[in-house]
Amino acid sequence: MNEFEVVAPVVPEPSRPAAPGSPTGPVTSGPGRMRSILAMSLLSAAVASGTTAALVVGLGGGGSAGRDPQAASAPADATPIAVVAMTKQGVEMADLTDMVARVTPSVVTITADGSSTHGFSGGTFPTSGVGSGVILTSDGYVLTNKHVVEGSQSLTVKLSDGAEYPATLVAESPDTDLALIKVDATGLTAASIGDSSQIQVGETAVAIGSPLGTFTETVTRGIVSALGRTITVTDETTGRPDTLTDLIQTDAAINPGNSGGPLLDASGAVIGIDTAVSTNAEGLGFAIPIAEAAALIAQATGGPVS
Repeated sequence: MNEFEVVAPVVPEPSRPAAPGSPTGPVTSGPGRMRSILAMSLLSAAVASGTTAALVVGLGGGGSAGRDPQAASAPADATPIAVVAMTKQGVEMADLTDMVARVTPSVVTITADGSSTHGFSGGTFPTSGVGSGVILTSDGYVLTNKHVVEGSQSLTVKLSDGAEYPATLVAESPDTDLALIKVDATGLTAASIGDSSQIQVGETAVAIGSPLGTFTETVTRGIVSALGRTITVTDETTGRPDTLTDLIQTDAAINPGNSGGPLLDASGAVIGIDTAVSTNAEGLGFAIPIAEAAALIAQATGGPVS
């Protein structure tokens, strides 16, 4: 397993607030189950040992400057446009919070423990990587990325309520970066599977996962930025390049550790599995369309391969 790089935001100087997310350059954290690529990196991460910086931007308000002198003469039953806009935003946010609360129990954190051989000394040392996954069935089938679990000697799945279970690898997709694992549990909350063939550029996209292997159940929102993308990733262990095709591009913030977690539509249905992110640009994340997991989903549910 290998180290990965994360671009950390700049903490602004008191006299000159900086734009959120300004990069300071690569910061190295602990060993991870990662493959870097020409311009992106796959997202599974080790438990991060680095420090992240938080930037809070204050919002000014109040005052009567700029008040419309015609406002006093407006009809009593008129509804200000700003109020209408805020009302619509409030409805959208209420729908989103309800959706997140419903879906989060279907998202898990996966720890993959193994060992690696040092190239110079020939000795082995323990390694641990962390990724995410999504529950397919109430009896414990979980979908994740293949690169999250490959080469592992033991797997542990942690639910959103803190319960932990050992897991076993059931199957890997021969064509995509997807894998199916199983925990011995019942009564789990299965995710709703969407139709990735029907998504459109510009629609809402929500990612839930464990960025940096530490911040579990993190929720980010963006849009579907593009469809049908092709990227090339390089395995940091073997140096072998792999080409991933027909990916969903999104600007929803995803980071190492989100790998294997769901990309959701506005209803909370899984439309993709997060797999890669650009390391030298912002807002360039990629997910495998959930349709590519049809065979693994059928294996978990006993249904036909669509």
